[in-house]
Amino acid sequence: MWSRAANNPDRPATALACVATRATAWADPVEVASAFAGEVHACVLLSGDDGWSYVLRRPDAVVETGRDLEALLAAGEALVDGPPFQGGVVGLAAYELSAELEATAPQVRGDWPDLILLRYPALLAFHAGQRRALAIGRGPDPRAAAAAAAVALSWLDAPRAPARTGVLAADVTLGTTDDRHAEAVAETVERIAAGEIFQANLARPWRGRLAAGVKPFDLFRRLAGQSAAGYAAFLNLPGRALVSNSPERFLSVRRHADGLWAETHPIKGTRPRGADPASDAALAAELQASEKDRAENLMIVDLMRNDLARVSVPGTVQVPALWGLESYANVHHLVSRVRARLHVGRTAWDAFLAAFPPGSVTGAPKLQAMQVIARHEPPRGPYCGSLFWAGVDGALEASVLIRTIALTENAAGWAFEARAGGGIVADSDPRAEVAETTTKIGAILKALTEGP
Repeated sequence: MWSRAANNPDRPATALACVATRATAWADPVEVASAFAGEVHACVLLSGDDGWSYVLRRPDAVVETGRDLEALLAAGEALVDGPPFQGGVVGLAAYELSAELEATAPQVRGDWPDLILLRYPALLAFHAGQRRALAIGRGPDPRAAAAAAAVALSWLDAPRAPARTGVLAADVTLGTTDDRHAEAVAETVERIAAGEIFQANLARPWRGRLAAGVKPFDLFRRLAGQSAAGYAAFLNLPGRALVSNSPERFLSVRRHADGLWAETHPIKGTRPRGADPASDAALAAELQASEKDRAENLMIVDLMRNDLARVSVPGTVQVPALWGLESYANVHHLVSRVRARLHVGRTAWDAFLAAFPPGSVTGAPKLQAMQVIARHEPPRGPYCGSLFWAGVDGALEASVLIRTIALTENAAGWAFEARAGGGIVADSDPRAEVAETTTKIGAILKALTEGP
């Protein structure tokens, strides 16, 4: 979960050195954000009851060129009993950022910027389970930090918009037919048999338009009410918006007594939820016993171990959990954990760049798998990239942007694209892989095409 147009991009990082906080009554963060969700750079990072959620607006720096995150941040004060994120940077890394990081990655570009960094000096933090809420402000001195916290507190007084009823999508079209996706899977299985790769994650798109008057936040609000995931998020950008209902952690970095530790939670292996408790339990047990799914998951665990080892102390890479079961509204997943202690001098951003793009949405070996993906998919944009926050204390939390909708505004309103995919291995069945994508997109299609 998110807890476990430039105003002045050259402003010094020390602008966020001091922190101030104001406690307030708990409120639903989605409802609070509805008051200003149409505002450019409005952002919501939504967790479940046992994690912190964040509402942010009005960044003081917006950067869309370069990738020097640390130039926007510097070590600063932190609240002892506060949430993990206490102000700093929210970033969106498109999948195609990989072309900048590795010369042998597919050199393609999509319509979205490769990387957007937004520095927020004020935010609201909410913990549903603890019924806590805090307004947090940062600035170059205590007075400026207190003023920023007061501004964040005032956001709670803004009148909230009513939830939209009815169907949200004017139309939804499947961008790749079942037969064509099955052919792509079969071709990938042939490449695996030839020894070119071990696994590749192939996805296909659903595209459409929101109904007249419907805004991206309406879709985020609907998803949050129906099936919110641990890394649900909303980000409004000029002419674009991101709505994510991702359950997957890409990377979490926290400071401990012996240094910075990075942890990733790769998801590989899926079954639909059952219609009744008995069938649901049977599907979960089938997933846990599946040699194919366990092998698929293990390949990505090994890949992530190798990625983290590039920036970590030798001997510290660990796998505390392998093939754990996590269940969501529409699906069961196999989820593992990989963690490692970063080298002295290495930062959370170093770890992020070393492991990007997430191995669970590429395949193994990573670069070869990405070449296979590029043969079958147009540029992914935000899909399979990452949304993340980075704090002044060196911590970072990043999601994998699956279960995600990328929206673009045009003269006709809001156009959207959502993709769903799966890991293809040697014994993948093309028709089963087609069915898996349909299962994974189910919650998004329900939110778009059915009433509340």
